[in-house]
Amino acid sequence: MGSVIAGEQQSSKRQGEDQTHRKDGGKSEPRLRTAIIGTGNVGTDLLLKVMASQYLSCELFAGRRADSAGIQRARAKGVTTSTHGIKAVADLRDSFDVVFDATSAADAKAHWEVLRPLGVQVIDLTPANLGKLCIPALNLDDCLGEQYVSMISCGGQAAVPIGHCMQQVAAERLRYLEIASTSAAVSVGPATRANIDEYVEVTERATREICGAEATKTILVISPAKPEVVMRNTIAVRSDEAVDMSALRLAVEDMEARIQAYVPGYRIVVPPISTEERIMVSAEVQGRGDWLPPYAGNLDIITCAGVALAEARAMAACS
Repeated sequence: MGSVIAGEQQSSKRQGEDQTHRKDGGKSEPRLRTAIIGTGNVGTDLLLKVMASQYLSCELFAGRRADSAGIQRARAKGVTTSTHGIKAVADLRDSFDVVFDATSAADAKAHWEVLRPLGVQVIDLTPANLGKLCIPALNLDDCLGEQYVSMISCGGQAAVPIGHCMQQVAAERLRYLEIASTSAAVSVGPATRANIDEYVEVTERATREICGAEATKTILVISPAKPEVVMRNTIAVRSDEAVDMSALRLAVEDMEARIQAYVPGYRIVVPPISTEERIMVSAEVQGRGDWLPPYAGNLDIITCAGVALAEARAMAACS
C-alpha cells in the first residue's frame, strides 16, 4: 500500500484543488456500473468505450495524477474522477458493480489485496497474472461468475485464439508455439514498458493453458517506425507439427468472425500458410480511434475484450 499512500500525500499538497469531481445526476440507471482505476492510455481508451456502451456506465475514474490527460478528458465529459487511486475505489465501492484495473502489474496485485476481502469484482487489464484468464471468443461464459478475471495481455487477446485453432486441428499436443506482436511505440505507455517481463509471463501462461503447447515463446516488438505501424501478431508452430491445413483455415476464419463480434478492427492478414520451417498465421488489429489513432489496435484488443466481459455480465444480470 506504500505507493497508494505516497500518491495521496502528493495530491494533498495541491493547494485549493478539489481532488474528487462528482458526476451530475439525471442519467438513467445503467445495467452495470463500473469504476476504472488507471488513467493512462489503456484506462482512457477503456473509459470512452464504457461511455459508448448501452450496457455500462463509468461511476468513477481514478488515478494519482490530477494533470493526466485521461483525468482531464473524464472531467470534461462529466465523469466522477479522483486522484486518490485505490483509496477512492475502496471508499466508493458501493457506487459500482465492477472495477476495471488499467494500472500496472505490480499495482494491480496490490489493488487486488485491497479489493478481494471487500468482495469487489475486478476485471484486470494488466499482465498481473492472477486468477482466471479470459478471452471472450473462447471462454466468456466460464468467466461471468468470477470475482477476479485477467484479460491476459493485448498480444494474448489477439494471438492465443489462433494458437487455440492450431491445437484444435493438430494430431497431437503442440510441441512449440510462438507469438510475435508488434505495436507502435507511441501507443505503448510507461506501465506497459515497465511490465515487459510480466507481459511475456502471462501470455506464455495463456499459450500453455489455452493452447496446450508444451513449449512457448512470446516476442513483443515496440516499433518507432513512422508512419506508425498497425498492431500485427504472428502465430507460428514448427512445420513438422501434424496440422490439418484445410481444417486450420476453416477454424481461423471462424475465430476471426468470433473476435470481430467485439473487436471490429481484428482481421486475418496472412491466412494459414506452411513453409519448410513453420506453419503461421498473421492477424492485424486496427483500433476505433477512441483515444489514440487507429494504429493503436493494442489498446482496442484489450479494452474491447474487457468491455465484452462486462457487457456479458450486465446482460446475464438482467436476463
